[in-house]
Amino acid sequence: MAVLKLSQVIDRPAHEVFQAIADVANLAAWNPTIKSARKLSDGPPGEGTRFEMELDGLGAVPHTLEEFRLDARARYVPHFKVTSGGHRFMLTAQGERTKVDHELEMTPKGFYVLMSPFLGMIGRKNLRRTADALKKYVEAQPR
Repeated sequence: MAVLKLSQVIDRPAHEVFQAIADVANLAAWNPTIKSARKLSDGPPGEGTRFEMELDGLGAVPHTLEEFRLDARARYVPHFKVTSGGHRFMLTAQGERTKVDHELEMTPKGFYVLMSPFLGMIGRKNLRRTADALKKYVEAQPR
């Protein structure tokens, strides 16, 4: 499956946007595509942090936080048999605003390859919902 891309501008500095993305234990507080989330690793979020998301229709899915570059980039990478890929966030500071480029890759495995068109529809919808929710959540935080 192709990588789905979406760009947005959030009216907050990059460090505030990145803080919401990196706080993996708090993802369900703002992301409507996640029923619950919990951090599995000790210490602050960083490269290799393990966490779990409960996703509609898929249940609890283990993830790692990869490509972690403070205030610039992070990727949620799922670890399960249905698909590979992940959600990459690339942040570009624009003064007090931040451009966020999202890349969502969902590459089905095995039997699930037959579901590629369906996964693409779900992926586009969830990517838009996630981006909209991230913007709303971060912009609602006190300055």
